[in-house]
Amino acid sequence: MKFEKVVEDTAVELIRRAVIQLPKDIENALVKAVTDEESEAGKVQLKAILENVKLAREVGAPMCQDTGLLVFFLKVGDKLGSVSGLSNALIQAAKRATLEVPLRPNAVHPITRKNSGDNTGLGIPYLDWDFIQGDFLEVTILPKGAGSENMSSVGMLNPAEGLPGLKKFVVDTIIAAGGRPCPPIVVGVGVGGTVDGALKLGKKALLRPIDRRHPDPDIAKLETDLLEALNMTGIGPMGLGGKFTALGVNVEYAYCHTASLPVGVNIQCWADRRAAARIHLDGKVEYLSGE
Repeated sequence: MKFEKVVEDTAVELIRRAVIQLPKDIENALVKAVTDEESEAGKVQLKAILENVKLAREVGAPMCQDTGLLVFFLKVGDKLGSVSGLSNALIQAAKRATLEVPLRPNAVHPITRKNSGDNTGLGIPYLDWDFIQGDFLEVTILPKGAGSENMSSVGMLNPAEGLPGLKKFVVDTIIAAGGRPCPPIVVGVGVGGTVDGALKLGKKALLRPIDRRHPDPDIAKLETDLLEALNMTGIGPMGLGGKFTALGVNVEYAYCHTASLPVGVNIQCWADRRAAARIHLDGKVEYLSGE
């Protein structure tokens, strides 16, 4: 079978897995939150979310009616040779998944609002390319719903604001979002780089399991500090009040200009949906844990 066809078939399966099966780190965090939540209203919402997760898995249906825009993160091995057909393979996968899973058609022209009907269009699915050593392609799918994406933000802070200013910007963003992104949320924070790069870092941060801290101890502490601060806001599950506004905060960073401090906050609802696979040159497919 041609490599591009294997990529297409694998991508369809990844989309199916992502929209139906919640990653274990997120489900485990929700289970723990039910026990630790102090608000009765919050407990009710968390239990309803977990029942929804269970039903989606049992009946093989998407866990949310907003199946999102399809975002692919690709790590391309240097021994794969030509990858010119991969973009088309992923576009075809999006079209097939829309019919086969099925997915809600979400991709529209930004001005006319005309729906393509198959979750594709100019720039969609969104493909992020990274090039690595190896003889494989690693594909990660991150379906991104609008409720959480709409609440995301980017700020160009004055470097003099430093760490306190960075924390304030993240917390202010979540407070402004309130219950609209369907908390408890997962927050990806990108620090540094450029204005567009910070937002991309924030989205990439959502790919890391929330039970795995950043290897840089300073960044790891920032993650735990932000999670504690967000859960002190009292927004709670579905905005009805409670202890759990966020399940996790992941931070990624890049060096930036001496005169700038970009911060991108990418919010994901409780359904931090993701799935990943490694496709080897010989056609062997290895499904990963969604990271």
